[in-house]
Amino acid sequence: MNLSARLLRRKSVEQLQRQAQARGELQRVLGLWHLTAIGLGGIIGVGIFVLTGTVAAGQAGPAVVLSFLIAGVASAAAALCYAEFAGLIPVSGSAYTYGYAVLGEFAGWLIGWDLLLEFALIAAVVAVGWSGYVQALLAAAGVELPLWARGAYFGDVPGQIVNLPAVFVALAITALLAFGTQAGARFNTVVVAIKIGAAALVIVAGAAFVDPARWQPFMPFGFGGVVAGASIVFFAVFGYEMMTTAAEEAIDPQRDLPRAVVLSLAIAMTLYVGICLVLTGIVPYATLDNDAPVANAFAAIGQPRVMVAISLASVCGITSVIFANLMAGARIWFALARDGLLPRWFGQTHPRWRTPWRTTWLIGAVAALAAGLFTLEELAKLVNIGVLCAFVVICSAVLVLRRTRPELERPFRTPFAPWVPLIGIGFSLWLISGLPWVTYERFALWLLIGCAVYFGYGIRHSKLASAPADAG
Repeated sequence: MNLSARLLRRKSVEQLQRQAQARGELQRVLGLWHLTAIGLGGIIGVGIFVLTGTVAAGQAGPAVVLSFLIAGVASAAAALCYAEFAGLIPVSGSAYTYGYAVLGEFAGWLIGWDLLLEFALIAAVVAVGWSGYVQALLAAAGVELPLWARGAYFGDVPGQIVNLPAVFVALAITALLAFGTQAGARFNTVVVAIKIGAAALVIVAGAAFVDPARWQPFMPFGFGGVVAGASIVFFAVFGYEMMTTAAEEAIDPQRDLPRAVVLSLAIAMTLYVGICLVLTGIVPYATLDNDAPVANAFAAIGQPRVMVAISLASVCGITSVIFANLMAGARIWFALARDGLLPRWFGQTHPRWRTPWRTTWLIGAVAALAAGLFTLEELAKLVNIGVLCAFVVICSAVLVLRRTRPELERPFRTPFAPWVPLIGIGFSLWLISGLPWVTYERFALWLLIGCAVYFGYGIRHSKLASAPADAG
């Protein structure tokens, strides 16, 4: 088999569907609302409780609502494409598996390798945000951590060694995931319900204090600021794809996964728009550049009880984002190993808990280390580009598969094709173009490492290495 054939070999859709129907190593315990909660857990978190304020203050002003809507259009187009694949190929691995089936092994590997870093770093970013809210609550109660435990070693504050709360929450969620998907999903569903309640509280409690005059000027940084804001808040409007990594743990994946993808994004965007309008309407947007802008805004308008309630709910809500990302990253790692592209030692499930416990602990350890030693700003520089690239791949793959396999039965079909996939591709590329240059440099370095791993190990150990290329 020549090099080109090896890079383009792929699993057929039928092969993946048979794999999904077979009883696998993972337990099928997730229903529609568990899946929707995982999606909402991934979407709603730092975006609502942090980015709404910081982006309004530094990039978009009151027009932060437009930043969210622009990012939401790109995300919605990709969400509909994810929904089509989730129903068609309900197998663990999400964008990696879909890319493998349609574009070939090397493309699938690159997107899987890309997402390993993305999910670990997102979990780390969110763990740092969680730590900020926890430390603010402790300070309000008169309790302060020692200086060495408050922040990152690679930060700007002398004497800080490790962000201990961030390390703690990353490892605690890792343990919960390693010891059982069903228990973790139940915990996550409760936490997400609290988080949605907090978001609704922000809208209801803040509506009476909104002064429309604070929305003027609406676009103080110009439309360029709105676009720059959209490239940042895009971090807050994806997350639904995390549930598709757990397809083999869904009870009825072909029915429930597409519904959960669309439902979770619709609920999240409704809440984001409401909170953007309320937050910029109750205090001047320039005052929102802090670690806990929502809570501090309510403190500023003399609502300390609401502030405490929001802070407590924020801690719960941000926890669910860590849960969703660590779960997704572990399952992509598991899928890569099961296909032979990484050592199969990683692809073993726990004999009792039937979870991918090795990859769960490994990705949890990476997230904990990054959260403990690096600042939020440094971690966030790498986050968005990988997921945007995954969106380009998924939207492109829908177009390719519609042309090459039009006869396949699709439980969910992306509407208005090819326009919706093309919109997803266009908006994603547009947002990628707005990212800082350092993001491209670090992303390219990670992909080069991935190429070395693939050509040094994966291309020879792939389960398809001894099989003929499947045109599927």
